[in-house]
Amino acid sequence: MIQRSLRTLIAGGLIWSLASATQAFEQTGKVDCIAPANPGGGWDFTCRSVGRVLGDLGLVDGNVQTINMPGASGGVGFSHVVQKRAGQENLIVAASTVTTTGLARGQFPGLDASMVNWIGTLGADYGVIAVAADSPYQSLSDVMKALKDDPRALTFTGGTATGGWDHLKLLMAADEAGVDDLARIAYLGYNGGGEAVTQTLGGHVDAFTGDISEVISFIESGDLRPLAILSEERLPGKLHQWPTAREQGIDTIAPNWRGFYMPADVSEDAYGWWVDTIDTLYASDEWKSVMTQNGLMPFEMHGEAFTTFVNEQIAQITDISRQIGLSR
Repeated sequence: MIQRSLRTLIAGGLIWSLASATQAFEQTGKVDCIAPANPGGGWDFTCRSVGRVLGDLGLVDGNVQTINMPGASGGVGFSHVVQKRAGQENLIVAASTVTTTGLARGQFPGLDASMVNWIGTLGADYGVIAVAADSPYQSLSDVMKALKDDPRALTFTGGTATGGWDHLKLLMAADEAGVDDLARIAYLGYNGGGEAVTQTLGGHVDAFTGDISEVISFIESGDLRPLAILSEERLPGKLHQWPTAREQGIDTIAPNWRGFYMPADVSEDAYGWWVDTIDTLYASDEWKSVMTQNGLMPFEMHGEAFTTFVNEQIAQITDISRQIGLSR
């Protein structure tokens, strides 16, 4: 199955410690944080919130300036960093699963993950597959059994277009469950999770696929019922009662992680300093408060382990995209 190597990586809990490498680099001056999208989105949030906490904790010498650089689902920013910012050690760039999806789908022409340095993650918004409260489907296993019998037995909806992350996480689960002919699974994409939830609650589609933060309020109100959360283990707090896909024999983990990369051609000491600094920020009470306020769940991976994870995720998304005819 396409997820076996990823499962092994995550289960091992690999985190690369670079403390010994951080001693020779001293960060000075202003830090640029590129958010490769317009203000107000997830990448903008990542830069601005991290910049604030880095300053509050005194982890950087100067201010952190957010630079919005929208276009091509992160591709414009990625290209800019590769072509014009190599060697710049005071630059970090916000990234997420959308970034790896773009790289996997060939949406960043001529560019690949090896052209930048992957620093680490700051948490994740885990995937969920959910149905309206009165749905006859009681588990993800029920859904997958129906899809094995007929891939078009259900219609799903999510807040990204066909081939986007919401669609792909569904297909990853279906592939893991042994569903054949993934391209035949019916999926309707909308411009954001809100409209997709409305379609699900209205009975126009059978199930929703998206991120947990999009549907917490609907779950708490009892209008929407999760069939599975696509995390390693049950989430904390009020979400703890809902099972994972893994518990149901469908070992699919789908984090929409938030994190950073930086340019190529920086020194090992500078890279090590940023890995260590983001690790320190992640462990702080200040960042834990930001995560709680914004619905982020624990997901920590830094340095070499994060780089490996990025490459594994790109390979998965590439494989799924080929299976459904979205890429060659």
